[in-house]
Amino acid sequence: MFIQTETTPNPATLKFLPGETVLGAGTADFPTPDSAATSPLARRVFAVEGVTGVFLGRDFVTVTKVETAPWDHLKPSILGAIMEHFQSGAPAVEGSAQSDGHAEHDGPDGEIVGQIKELLDTRVRPAVAQDGGDITFHGFDRGVVYLHMQGACAGCPSSTLTLKMGIENLLRHYIPEVVEVRPVA
Repeated sequence: MFIQTETTPNPATLKFLPGETVLGAGTADFPTPDSAATSPLARRVFAVEGVTGVFLGRDFVTVTKVETAPWDHLKPSILGAIMEHFQSGAPAVEGSAQSDGHAEHDGPDGEIVGQIKELLDTRVRPAVAQDGGDITFHGFDRGVVYLHMQGACAGCPSSTLTLKMGIENLLRHYIPEVVEVRPVA
């Protein structure tokens, strides 16, 4: 098995491409070791000292590390953990299938929220996935869209610029009711 790696805009995060499907659908974010209880893959990666976050996409695994640990020391152990997982035959995530990641939204803005989710799914999420992350709808209130950034995008130095200059401008262009985009933790 040959696992490729790619840098991301976030220097603390590296994207690993195992050449196999990681998740059949959706994404899975494990920002802490405790959150990885349902993921045999994330648990293996968290066993590497210095790993602080694991994010699973359709065909990639994004790993975030502590600032003080150099990638030269962590990368071989992470590659080994990913390889062991795929050789074990265990699923990446146990239990139910992943959702699309977007929060449900009930209320009078249903049509606007549907347009926001459609634009995120078709225009934004594919580009963000290339950088090893994901972005999901969290809410819409009085013209403000709340989005949750995951994987390489969480804590990325350029994430604010991506939200304000990229996503906010895109949503405002297509949906006049949108006046601002804000991140949620």
